[in-house]
Amino acid sequence: MTEITQIVNALKRQLKAQGMTYRDLAKELDMSEAGVKRLFASERFTLERLAQISQLLGFTMAEIMQEASASIMKINMLTHDQEAQLVKDPKLLLITVCILNHWSIQEIESTYDLSQKEIFKRLMVLDRIGMIELLPANRIRLRVKRDFDWLQKGPIRQFFFKQGINDFLSGNYDQHNETLEFAHAMLTEPAINQFQIELRRLKNKLASLHEECIDAPLSKKRGTGLLVAMKEWEFDAFKQLRK
Repeated sequence: MTEITQIVNALKRQLKAQGMTYRDLAKELDMSEAGVKRLFASERFTLERLAQISQLLGFTMAEIMQEASASIMKINMLTHDQEAQLVKDPKLLLITVCILNHWSIQEIESTYDLSQKEIFKRLMVLDRIGMIELLPANRIRLRVKRDFDWLQKGPIRQFFFKQGINDFLSGNYDQHNETLEFAHAMLTEPAINQFQIELRRLKNKLASLHEECIDAPLSKKRGTGLLVAMKEWEFDAFKQLRK
């Protein structure tokens, strides 16, 4: 679906919501009803005409465009098979992570040893499964919701648990922007539930900061990982000393 089609559909939805017909709109625009029908069918709106119709509906042109963008179907999770497809191809998984972090095709190509052909081959896969929409001039529209996440026990999480955690935890964590904290407490069930809420807030804060940094140049950003783990636990060496 093209962007102009999305805008036209947004106009149609607003006409219907306000009980306006093409005949009503034709009177306001000083056009024939047939002319209005042709206009919507051809989707050949001038900016002046689009602004005029938006104003008649009580919107600015920017608001209509925003409403059209919001109507694009977005996903918040992949299926198990789709995640498995990403895991099978390391280059596809890499490109997926880059795209989720709003990298451009040029930034991927200049950073990693991947040809344009290799990149586009995998972008087409992401387009087919609905994560992105490939646009003219090598542009990409991300089609995932802000709260997009991987399946709790799906292939992606299992992949990173098996291959990523040791890599993530390695090192001394002695840089100014690195933190490794560990704490233990004896909590009641209500306290555990309350702390789980705080952990979700922390994750949402990271996502919010990520959104704020989207427009910053890649050279000014750093890939930043957050590992949060909480479970009922007793150190195994201590368990062995229990009566």
